[in-house]
Amino acid sequence: MSNRNKKVKQIFRIAFIIASIGSLYFVPWILVKAWIMPLPDTVQEQADEAIGLGFDGMIVYVDEAGKPPEFYAAGWHDRKNKIPAKPHALFKIASITKLYIAVATAKLVKEGRLSLDRTLADYFPELVGRIENADRITLRMMVQHRSGIPNYVDHPDYWIKPPKNKQETLEYALDLPADFEPGEDYGYSNTNYMLISDLIDKVLGYGHQQYIKEKILLPLNLNHTFGSLDDVNLDDVMSGYYVGFEDDLKTEHSGLMIATAEDVGKFLRALNDGSVFNEGEQDIYSSIYEYEHTGLIPGYQSIAKYHKDIDTVIIQFNNTTNFDGYEWNLAEIEYNRMVKIVRRRKS
Repeated sequence: MSNRNKKVKQIFRIAFIIASIGSLYFVPWILVKAWIMPLPDTVQEQADEAIGLGFDGMIVYVDEAGKPPEFYAAGWHDRKNKIPAKPHALFKIASITKLYIAVATAKLVKEGRLSLDRTLADYFPELVGRIENADRITLRMMVQHRSGIPNYVDHPDYWIKPPKNKQETLEYALDLPADFEPGEDYGYSNTNYMLISDLIDKVLGYGHQQYIKEKILLPLNLNHTFGSLDDVNLDDVMSGYYVGFEDDLKTEHSGLMIATAEDVGKFLRALNDGSVFNEGEQDIYSSIYEYEHTGLIPGYQSIAKYHKDIDTVIIQFNNTTNFDGYEWNLAEIEYNRMVKIVRRRKS
């Protein structure tokens, strides 16, 4: 095992332990400082302020209806090589990917190729006995995170021995008690969407990323959204960092979707105005999933939201995370301040 892989595993192990006791910590002073600092006049100034508070790099995209889109960047694209942040850099969007999967699901339901009311046992009979309540968990419940299927990232061994492929990842959610009875509660679980992705592959007979490309990306001219690091030039991808860990985490989690802030913003606009859908698809989508999302993996945090009151999409990417999670809270504070700046200038 390389020293780099040992370091990465050590990060995951420490992160799991600290996350378990994180609620015992007081609010870091840096969050208080972020709250009370005077609000600057511009989004760029706010991004620069975020770098001063500890982020290595940040990208912000603002799409205000009736105006040209705005692009902002601050800090480093690549800290080691002193390459400044680039507003059009590619970024690992993590769980924002779930929006694309949910749209694909709605389209396939409208096409009659999937049914929201069929069960996990119907689609994956081999998982009966390995996922509790497989015969009562419907596709609808999985999309809505109401299945009770355990989240594979919550398994302690996931951080100690990170999985090498999808099958190993799934193993961390198998043969465990359900978190709750199907449909009786809400529990965010990455396992749901991994299974949905596999289901789409199974129904189509080819990869779900190809379907997303054909049905979502190409019609919207989203030419800077990709299914994997294997599909891009690594130099175009923003580096990712963990506080206290010097190495670049860019090449970790290579199978995740990657996109520019602009592409995510265009997709989110199309999702909210309905232009990503064909007739009948939006009603299905609205019944199963949300219209905004965030993403978080080691080294990468993302927030993608549409603000109806100002008819504006704002995307924020930042490439620094840490063990106790305060960087996520800081990212949300910075994002909310960005929104206040945009909202203020419209009044």
